[in-house]
Amino acid sequence: MPRTPTPPQGPEPRTYRHPEADLAARPEIGAQAHFKKRKEPTKYRFDDSLAPELVWDGQNPAREAGEALLRAIEEAPTLEAAQAAARKLKAMSRPFLNWAGKAERLSFEVPTLPLFVHERLSTRAILDTLQAYKRDKQTSLFSELFGAEERSLTDQVLRSYEHRDKWVNRLILGDSLVVMNSLLRFEDLGGQVQMIYIDPPYGVKFGSNFQPFVRRRDVKNNDDEHMTREPETVQAYRDTWELGLHSYLSYLRDRLLLARELLADTGSVFVQISAANVHHVREVLDDVFGDENFLNIIPFVTTTGVTTKFLASNVDFLLWYARDRSRAKYQAVYLAKSEEAGTADAYNWVELPDGTRRGLNAAEKRDRSLIPAGARIYKPDNITSQGNPVVEFVYKGKPYKQAWKTTPQGMQRLADANRLHVAENSLQYVRYLTDFPCVSVTQLWDDTSSGSFTEEKLYVVKTATSVIERCMLMCTAPGDLVLDPTCGGGTTAFVAERWGRRWITIDSSRVPLALSRQRLLSAKFPFFKLMDDQRGPNGGFHYSRRQNRKGEEVGGIVPHIMLEQIANGLSPGEETIVDRPDEVAGIIRVTGPFAVEATIPTSEGLDEQPEAPGIQGTSHQAHVDRMIDVLQRSPVLRLAGNETLTLKNVRPPAKSLTLSAEALVDRPTLSNAVDAVATQPGLLRDTDPVAIVFGPEDGPVSERFVRDAWREADDKRYARLLVIGFGIDPKAHTFVEQAGSIGVPCVYLQATMDLAMQDLLKNMRSSQVFSVCGVPDVPPPKRVNPNAKRGEEPLWQVELRGLDTFDPITMEPQNYAGNDVPAWFLDTDYNGMVFRVRQAFFPRTGAWDNLKKALKAQFDDSVWDHLAGTVSEPFVGGEHGQVAVKVIDPRGNELLVVRKLGA
Repeated sequence: MPRTPTPPQGPEPRTYRHPEADLAARPEIGAQAHFKKRKEPTKYRFDDSLAPELVWDGQNPAREAGEALLRAIEEAPTLEAAQAAARKLKAMSRPFLNWAGKAERLSFEVPTLPLFVHERLSTRAILDTLQAYKRDKQTSLFSELFGAEERSLTDQVLRSYEHRDKWVNRLILGDSLVVMNSLLRFEDLGGQVQMIYIDPPYGVKFGSNFQPFVRRRDVKNNDDEHMTREPETVQAYRDTWELGLHSYLSYLRDRLLLARELLADTGSVFVQISAANVHHVREVLDDVFGDENFLNIIPFVTTTGVTTKFLASNVDFLLWYARDRSRAKYQAVYLAKSEEAGTADAYNWVELPDGTRRGLNAAEKRDRSLIPAGARIYKPDNITSQGNPVVEFVYKGKPYKQAWKTTPQGMQRLADANRLHVAENSLQYVRYLTDFPCVSVTQLWDDTSSGSFTEEKLYVVKTATSVIERCMLMCTAPGDLVLDPTCGGGTTAFVAERWGRRWITIDSSRVPLALSRQRLLSAKFPFFKLMDDQRGPNGGFHYSRRQNRKGEEVGGIVPHIMLEQIANGLSPGEETIVDRPDEVAGIIRVTGPFAVEATIPTSEGLDEQPEAPGIQGTSHQAHVDRMIDVLQRSPVLRLAGNETLTLKNVRPPAKSLTLSAEALVDRPTLSNAVDAVATQPGLLRDTDPVAIVFGPEDGPVSERFVRDAWREADDKRYARLLVIGFGIDPKAHTFVEQAGSIGVPCVYLQATMDLAMQDLLKNMRSSQVFSVCGVPDVPPPKRVNPNAKRGEEPLWQVELRGLDTFDPITMEPQNYAGNDVPAWFLDTDYNGMVFRVRQAFFPRTGAWDNLKKALKAQFDDSVWDHLAGTVSEPFVGGEHGQVAVKVIDPRGNELLVVRKLGA
């Protein structure tokens, strides 16, 4: 019999919502084939700049602009107009960084593509679903969390981007340039992002800047061959550039230009970089944002140093620029004064309870706990000002002549408050440690590699949480929008979620998105008390003054007593420590609802004749030509079990309606399989031609697309059809799996997403550009209460047996155990439009451990055992009568199967 759900008790899981924010309703992936809204590519122009030597010849593209500004100065009706034109002319002639490709490319075009919602996720929805088997509860839950009822296909096709939905945070797969352009042109998000954090590749050499596998982080630098020998080190992204530094700078400048368009007038951008290229990147930022908007360069200590022949490097840098320096939002961030950090060293005097004062002895300086109870630590501070006249002040019968900071009346108030310290021949101000027990964070962040700042790295280049947290606290407020176009380990999204900020994060690789999804779903946070529950984080957090048993200030409001206040008889001041809001006990906060989205082109082009010549058809042919070139230079296909298949003579077919290329098999790569040719008639031989078809540049391979190519490959007697794409529709994947039983066998190969970036990335022969994708082995759902009483709804369970992959040489399946996949998800009422994660499973990772401990009273151990295994919790079927299972394979690929209930 199925387990009876445990009634809620103990800590309550809750989330933050953002009722004052909304966003455009994006279409769901199920509407992709019918979605017709298209926009022309967006053209961006860079600001023309004159050469520093002001060369006025016909080759200079800025000459006309310069002459126009000179005329504007001469003919200006007012002095202000002339000065404005002069400033523009001066800006044009300032020195700038130049590189190959910059002068030749004064503009660039970006495809204007819609964003399709692939998944809707919520930790609370998963937990609530596990507690309630009722169908109506499950159906209404997602509508409540995501702010929209289930929309019809017609509504999504015709009116997407016209409706407004509740705000949900967003995890987006795609090239950051294309995604940011979509946010600007489809959603009008320009000027609405308060902070952008960019952590680009640090350099232009092949290395381990990017993690290739979901569960492996020990990749070796500069060892391309090593990357191909380990079964779990499939490279997801590489920072190798065709023109080296020149391509790297072009890549950054394009993205920074769109980042500037997204930033609010009060917003800030942080670019994280190492010492190797910090000077070049700063010049690029000057170029895009203007050197007048430079705010600071922040060195921060990293957790691990890079050993070199000379000095080891353990510092990276943040380049901080404002959209508009004069309007930039900023709030000071403070640290507690401490001996460990050296911020309390100057406080080496003590005032005893009886009022006597003395310097600390050596033992007390080493161990502050030896200081007598009730004593007050202080430091003598300067009380003079050079700009004031010298005035005599009598203190305890002795005259002192100094240029005091305050008036004689103020000096008397200081004396009455016992705030004067007698030095040998002068008076000083008594500044108690408790006057302001904090110190402002300054430019050098030397505390980011030790103590509470160290943490396990889930991602090979995961930035310390404290670094991004500090940036976010300095220049954003609760409810503000934060964007990270370089998702990586998802740290920016994690920090934004913790501090009640809205977030969007982007990556072109599936591996970081898979890691970030897991990290966010299983995270727990303190519930910070809100000033206004109705407004959510937008109303701000509640802060109060609190002290511990030692009398130390531990609350979010601390005193800030200053000399001027005492001297002028004013009330003591206070400061808000923004990272110490009040916490509400008894509430476990989990990640709020978020969506997984991706850039996908409209359906036109592959299946239809384009309305405007060159919009899509020409674009797809250029994509095919580029992919053929990549396959010619990287002909090694990765198979299961660390096997390879190498193609030769890759070329376009002589005549074809649907096929993209053809090739032969390079016989030496078949190893032991060659010996079996005589005994296995179906084995692929080096004389057998294979057909190849490339899917769309930005979207999944459709079933119709595969069927058309398969028919032609079968008619022309090819031995195999290789379908290569960046994603595949579930129905298309099913057809590929079954095609060999009625005709030419098909194999689907996953192309690494970095190929879609088109940023002059190199493709090495040994790089793992294409790899065989598996099919989840999921039997039909099992009924777990066949003897249910009348009126009792049937309960079902789903099992993931494993992951099947097919060898293109032998077409024999190979199986990975279900408990060996990084993650799998279940939608118990799949509507064919979007995947709604109702149960999430992380086998062998312990991802749920933190929440398991926090919510132990609410769920039986058996629930958590299911979520760490391969068999689902029992569930009630939905109105659509089908379930969907999505498996994340070791490369981060998403593999989807759909099963009917009761089939």
